[in-house]
Amino acid sequence: MALFPSNFSATFLNHTPSRPSISASFSKTPLLPCRNRRSNSLNLRFLPPPFHLLHPLQISPISCRFSSPPSSPSPVDLGPKVDKLPAALDISETQEPNSRVRLSVGVPPAVCEDCRSRTIAEFMKQAKVEGRALKDSVRITSKFADLEDTFSSQGSLRYDIVVDIAPEVRWVPENGYRNLKVVVEIDNEINAQKASEQELKRRHKSLSILRIVTDRGLQIGDVAVIDISATTIGEDQSVGQKIPSAESKGYNFDTEDGDKVLPGFVDSLIGIERGETKSFPLVFPESWKQEDLRGVHAQFTVECKELFYRELPPLDDSLADKLLPGSTTLEQVKEALLQRCLEVEQTAKDQATDNAILDQLCKMVEVDIPQSIFEEEGRQLYGAKLLQIQANMKLNEQQLAILSSPKAVKEYLDNQEDNIKHVIKQNLAVGDIFKRENLQVATDELMKEVENSIAEFKRSKQEYDEERVQEQVQDILEGAKVLEWLREHAEIEYITH
Repeated sequence: MALFPSNFSATFLNHTPSRPSISASFSKTPLLPCRNRRSNSLNLRFLPPPFHLLHPLQISPISCRFSSPPSSPSPVDLGPKVDKLPAALDISETQEPNSRVRLSVGVPPAVCEDCRSRTIAEFMKQAKVEGRALKDSVRITSKFADLEDTFSSQGSLRYDIVVDIAPEVRWVPENGYRNLKVVVEIDNEINAQKASEQELKRRHKSLSILRIVTDRGLQIGDVAVIDISATTIGEDQSVGQKIPSAESKGYNFDTEDGDKVLPGFVDSLIGIERGETKSFPLVFPESWKQEDLRGVHAQFTVECKELFYRELPPLDDSLADKLLPGSTTLEQVKEALLQRCLEVEQTAKDQATDNAILDQLCKMVEVDIPQSIFEEEGRQLYGAKLLQIQANMKLNEQQLAILSSPKAVKEYLDNQEDNIKHVIKQNLAVGDIFKRENLQVATDELMKEVENSIAEFKRSKQEYDEERVQEQVQDILEGAKVLEWLREHAEIEYITH
């Protein structure tokens, strides 16, 4: 039943990336923009599986790699020169009519690459952007026809080049992150004590026996098999259109899950008997997840097909091992469940804190995001989502080809522009703090995580680039260090809702 509990489906292209982006999963971790591989289509081979990290957030602070110290090689450094020249031209001769010969000249790749490399190297020196240019972002913007005309008439070339440079992070106010004040909202549902009691109740119910109700109507605690339909109600009380997402046949409805359904739904069904049909109006609250139903008046029709009550065994020590294998007393069960829920509560609290910190950082930084970084980040987020869908739905080759086409990627980038930029701003802010505060990552910690990640690649029989794995692991650990530093220095207030 789509509306109970309340949720809604959204098209894939409208998917909103998880806000701690500093990346909720490593498969989502962006490639560093200064090393980006520009392409017109998505290459899923380069998207890695999850890392084995204990930190709830996995972070790829993009800016950590932007500015190199003077002794470091430039991101566009050509590296050691391997002389591939001279390389013979490939020339073929063809006799044509009227005493004419056609010469076909093939220029070897080594010659082309050599000319390109030398030209770009000289350009970078004179343009004085060395050390700031992002790798593979150099693009010639002049039209070929204009180059040909200039060369034909003047015997020389002049052309325009654009290159993305490492963006500058500007803090407003300056160093404002050092006096960070954050309000963290904690969902009451993650309360460990409440969650452990609910889990114990769920396990107890799983041991019950369902008996058919024959002499009364529905009560709290019962389970009913119902058919549901709903239509909208106009302002003049006229019946409107059907609500497809509210329709369900043979829905197993547990009356103790009343807090998970539309307000008023359970109360309207109390007393219904097997074979009976009830019709009643309800209003979707403004907080309803499905936006197009918020505030909508609807007429529900429910037919009770079957009605059961639970016959629960006594909740005592005799059930301990069934409730939690290995336990001998009910008190042991309660304590073990509470400890598990406390761990979940702390993890959720930590993640909520990190999310709030990251959102606050985004409000304090100004940055001009290069297009190459935007596209690379967007492709990585999109690729991670595709991997998730592939794992859940097992897409066939045709479906995967459609979703990974340049058109599909572009649509995603257009639809998610604001969210992608939000992710990038978070990463840039975190990377800038890491450098400003001279934070460090222990070598042994780095190598351990690299080994774990490579082992995961091998287990899943996936290709990987060891150098890239190490770079991204380091970025993740650096981001974790920044969040740890911020939690220690920030003024954090927790409120429950």
